[in-house]
Amino acid sequence: MTHAHDVTVMAESTTLDQQTMDRALEIAARGQGRVEPNPMVGCVVFNDNHIVGEGWHEVFGKPHAEVLALHAAGARAHGGTLYVTLEPCSHHGKTPPCVDAIIRAGIRRVVIAQRDPFSAVNGNGIAALESAGITCDVGIQAAAAGQLLAPYLKLVTTSRPWTIAKWAMTLDGRIATHTGDSRWISGPKSRNVTHQLRGRVDGIVVGRGTAEVDDPLLTARPEQAENVFRKATRIVVDSSCQLSLESQLVKTAGTVPLLIATSDTAPEARCQKLSEAGAEVFRCQGDSRSQQTDSLLQELGRRRMTNILVEGGSQLLGELFDLHAIDEVHVFVAPKIVGGMDAVPPVAGQGVGKIAEALSLVECETERIDQDLYLRGRLALETEDLPRCQS
Repeated sequence: MTHAHDVTVMAESTTLDQQTMDRALEIAARGQGRVEPNPMVGCVVFNDNHIVGEGWHEVFGKPHAEVLALHAAGARAHGGTLYVTLEPCSHHGKTPPCVDAIIRAGIRRVVIAQRDPFSAVNGNGIAALESAGITCDVGIQAAAAGQLLAPYLKLVTTSRPWTIAKWAMTLDGRIATHTGDSRWISGPKSRNVTHQLRGRVDGIVVGRGTAEVDDPLLTARPEQAENVFRKATRIVVDSSCQLSLESQLVKTAGTVPLLIATSDTAPEARCQKLSEAGAEVFRCQGDSRSQQTDSLLQELGRRRMTNILVEGGSQLLGELFDLHAIDEVHVFVAPKIVGGMDAVPPVAGQGVGKIAEALSLVECETERIDQDLYLRGRLALETEDLPRCQS
């Protein structure tokens, strides 16, 4: 969509602009796991040489960051500058347009980190503000905002969820022994981090082999733990719909959503039994496994799942890496060695032919959790530089 008043040029930023936007980004992150499929947004109102109000989008369906920041500022907002991490909305959704509140408050200038590509916004918010005589500067701390907003931006622009791969492995790169045993590779504190990850995503995905061997619940525990905000849908990739009716996943399908992603050729009788047990069955389109995997991602995007966590097995992770569908990686490395040519690696699939073609992480961080090494980062785009991991 094009606009007659299409302003996306970044004005010359000042240290004050950058520092204040950094604060807006800091508080925006507090909405993680609570606001999706909406974006995490933070807002700061600055006037008379200090911050007079701030707010962040706290819960999906509740007031947006701009409205909360303006409410906190009150009359002190008049004539001030509003800093916001994403272009203010100009349409009626679950809440009224934020641009209306900004105009009513008498804001003089609005500083925006990122333009919103959502079709109902996409420059309309900026145009409405400028039509009201408000100066708009767009692009302050845009890169940092892009990192924070990456899952939302991917969902809006590609209709696919942000896909996080997670595994625990031994020092020799194995997620299970040659007999299939995998409990427990990482320590209890590392497993607590996994539960926190589960508590902020929309879906948790495993292959049927992993579901059979581990018989997991795939829930965030304990449910009231800090940072556990959502009840993710458990998703089992099972091309023949053979998941056991006696598995913990199926037995708990009545209380925690369970989606079976199967193929067009799966026996109808098996699908019917799983449906009667409380699971939802989705038949993926496509003749190949990769086509079916992409069909699943498309369906999860259609359901507006913003973040999904893939916990294995190695074949499923390999297919997703081969598709370049993984966006973020969380790995726990335990100081253990199991050996064996037939022990299971974390990522199978076709893989790359040369080390130069290997996928690399950016924004990579390492942390020690008891005896485990916790490594996390985002998959690099082809155009990105590759900084070293930070510990």
